Amino acid sequence: MSATFGGPSGRQGRLSQWLRGRRPKQAVTADDPGRAALLLAAAEAGLPLAPAAHPAPGYGCSCDRVGCPTPARHPVSFAWQTQSTTDRAQIERWARHQPQANFITATGMTHDVLDVPLEAGQEALERLLAGGVEVGPVAESDDGRLLFFTLTRGTPEDEDEWWPCELDCRPETMDEHPGLRWHCRGSYVLVPPARLPGGDGDRRVRWVRGPEHALPDPLSLLEILTDACARYAGEEADQVAAAWPLRH
Repeated sequence: MSATFGGPSGRQGRLSQWLRGRRPKQAVTADDPGRAALLLAAAEAGLPLAPAAHPAPGYGCSCDRVGCPTPARHPVSFAWQTQSTTDRAQIERWARHQPQANFITATGMTHDVLDVPLEAGQEALERLLAGGVEVGPVAESDDGRLLFFTLTRGTPEDEDEWWPCELDCRPETMDEHPGLRWHCRGSYVLVPPARLPGGDGDRRVRWVRGPEHALPDPLSLLEILTDACARYAGEEADQVAAAWPLRH
């Protein structure tokens, strides 16, 4: 369910090898018996779940909405915030009766998610583990994102420090945190195992570190994540500038 990084001896070498993409991908399909076990493990870890759309031919999303902006990545019910649950029996029923469905987990209740570009997230994860920082569950999405699951901070006293992060909006502090999405109140993310549209059907969201890992305080990860995101954004900007030199 999660990558095993071993003890301190040799851990960084094995982690670097894994970060270069040499690990095998999980072979979990929507109707695989292991799917229900993974969903239940997430719920047992305190992540509230609700059914989501799944990839489909044609429009690319089972919701059949023409031009769906987030195909296979959104809940199937407008009441997903109140519907989200950790109840084992309910999740088993959903998984049994909706064998193709992805699932989302509602953030801002028990947990938040720090969502960063894949390359920046891989660099940050290596630094965090090498530095002995407690890292919680981490999921990798084949659309180029790494998701760090953390405890929620709830409602801070200073509302200016916080934003509800919908999937189609960015925080006002984007310049300070390039590429970072902080999913908290009013947001959600896909929870593994999930399938994404496009490609040859093997684009997925999978656990890198499973939900058996305790949720950390988000602030313990934030500095290294934002630093990695800033470096990644700077490298992207340099590449664009090199590809499109200014002409006078």
